[in-house]
This record gives sequence, C-alpha cells and structure tokens, in this order.
Amino acid sequence: MNVEFLLTSLVIIASPGTGALVTLAAGLARGARASVVAAVGCTLGTLPHMLAAITGLAALLHASPMAFEAIKYVGVAYLLYMAWMTLRADGPLQIAPDGLADSDGKVIQQAVLANLLNPKLSIFFFAFLPQFIGPGEARPTRTMLELSLAFMAMTFAVFAAYGVIAASFRDRVLSRPGVLHWMRRAFAVTFVALAARLALVRL
Repeated sequence: MNVEFLLTSLVIIASPGTGALVTLAAGLARGARASVVAAVGCTLGTLPHMLAAITGLAALLHASPMAFEAIKYVGVAYLLYMAWMTLRADGPLQIAPDGLADSDGKVIQQAVLANLLNPKLSIFFFAFLPQFIGPGEARPTRTMLELSLAFMAMTFAVFAAYGVIAASFRDRVLSRPGVLHWMRRAFAVTFVALAARLALVRL
C-alpha cells in the first residue's frame, strides 16, 4: 500500500467535517457503542462516492454543473436540517441522558445521509485516487478499489476513535445542564458553518 496515499488520506479524514461531527455527537449523546455505530454509518456513506468514482459516474458529475449544484444544495439543506434538529431538546442528535437514545438503525441512517449528500466526496475520489495509480498499472480498477477500501477502513477507525473519546467525557457533560445547552448550540453552529462551506464549493 502506498505510504503517501495512507498519510494523505489520514490528514483528510482527521480534518473536522460532517462525519466527524455526527460521530462526536453520537458519542456524547449515547455513549461509545453509539459512536461506533455512527462511524459505521459514516463509512457506509462513502461507499456510493467510491463506486461512482470507480465506474466513472463522478466524471459525469464533474462535467455537469447543474447536477453538481443540485446534489450540493440537497446536502446544504440536510446540514441545515441537522443544525435545526440539534437545537431541539428532543432532536436525534441531542446531547441527552440515558433513556432517550435512538435506535442503531436511525443513527446509521443519519450518519449515512451526512456523507451521502456530500458531492465533494465524489469529486475527491475522482480527483484524488487516480493520482496513486501508475500509467502502466495492469489492473487499475482493482487498485482503485483496494485504495478506496483502505480509505474507508481508515475513515471508520478515525471516526470511531473520535466518538469513543467524546463518550469518555459524556458523564461530565451530562452532569452540567449549562454545558449541554451550549454544546447543542455549538453543534448547530458547526453544522451551519459546514453547510455554508459546502454552498461555496465550485467545480
């Protein structure tokens, strides 16, 4: 496996983003197990982008500004929805005591959508992965698939680590109602900031 690819991927994955935020929220709201479930969902959310890049669909997306804009603004709308739901006391990403937890299926659904509705991932796979495939590569599709799977494995590991670390602070957060209030606001503001950043993305 290309060391440069692994290091570059690690930097990209570890950078703050929607998936990391969803996993952190799950860890704080529902504990370590829920954060791992959310990490699984975020990882699964990268799968359609990976397949699009391998099959060439990402190239079509890159060549069609209208399609890119449509997907982008659906993603922006979803991030704003996440911000609004986070502010609600009974929202799916609430930082709340035990007994109000969502099912694993709902956590995975939220996490998958967070990454699925992000057209930047398709462009990332389309533009980034081919750089690590040599011009004389005998099986370029197989190599691209292997690199993509490595990226997904790293995504899960990093996001799960984020969530488990967040879960370790859960009891301290839950014991301070004022902290819960401001944390919900912080998550909401971050989702709005991510939506704004996505809205400014251009092909």
